[in-house]
Amino acid sequence: MFRHCFVATFAFVLLLVSAPAMAAGLDAAAINDAAAPTGKLSGRHQASASVAKLEILLDRAHFSPGEIDGQLGENAQKALTAFAGANGLSFDKAVTPDIWSKLAASEGPAVVNYTIVDADVKGPFLKQVPAKMESMKDLPALNYTGPREALAEKFHMSEALLQALNPGQKFDKAGDSIAVANVIDAGGSASVARVEVDKTRQTLSTFDAAGKLIAFYPATVGSTEKPTPSGTLKVTAINKDPTYHYNPKYKFKGVKSKRPFTIKPGPNNPVGSVWINLSAEGYGIHGTPEPGKVSKAASHGCVRLTNWDAQRVAAGVAKGTPVTFVESTR
Repeated sequence: MFRHCFVATFAFVLLLVSAPAMAAGLDAAAINDAAAPTGKLSGRHQASASVAKLEILLDRAHFSPGEIDGQLGENAQKALTAFAGANGLSFDKAVTPDIWSKLAASEGPAVVNYTIVDADVKGPFLKQVPAKMESMKDLPALNYTGPREALAEKFHMSEALLQALNPGQKFDKAGDSIAVANVIDAGGSASVARVEVDKTRQTLSTFDAAGKLIAFYPATVGSTEKPTPSGTLKVTAINKDPTYHYNPKYKFKGVKSKRPFTIKPGPNNPVGSVWINLSAEGYGIHGTPEPGKVSKAASHGCVRLTNWDAQRVAAGVAKGTPVTFVESTR
């Protein structure tokens, strides 16, 4: 199956985590005991316990903030707006007691202890992901670059936040206990009757048969040079651990190859860990190797989600599920 989607600003180098400013005392207890963020919400540069807890609670409600990093970015605010609307709650850039109470109704602490197992540390891992696509085609797999990246993605977190919660931890020893976001689904994903992709807001929403919004995700949707299609398409196939096929006729920026080539599967594959094929040639919904860039970098026509959000969507849709592309007024 052919896949042409690709990050327009593709630059795969080993990520030495560009850690955001972390608040002093940002630990499991601080997050679990945190109250709602106060006052009008605005973008913040310093991670905080209250925002980390807010993001975790949103993720557990399937209103994804994207990568959980403890910072109140645009994706978290999109999710919060959607959650309030879906629950009939008033929202004016502030987390009201009603919104917080509804979010906090989910069971269990926001941060829990997790014991690292052999599968988390055994690899194989890549020393680094090549910067050029042509250099990826000879690799046996596009694996994680190490256990920290693998564990951060497993728990929907940025590597910087995972490290901040576990100072000094190298994440390379099975049996070690670490603090992680409590986001693992116990009940699975609800059946999806319809998917809606908002090209203006850069979001993807799923609905049940009664038309109820059941999940919400930030997304990267197309680009100016290659916009995502309009109208309604259908899911035609779902591929886990997809192989990426590059066709030179698309002339992606930075790719000089005149011949087609294939990149093996793996979470750092250009389309991530899952591909949901749509009924227009070469278009799909898929994961990404760079979750922190979702909704912040253009794609070549496809709909890009974090790997874990793409997996949630894939678990709910089936062959024939309609996917409608809309343009809204902000």
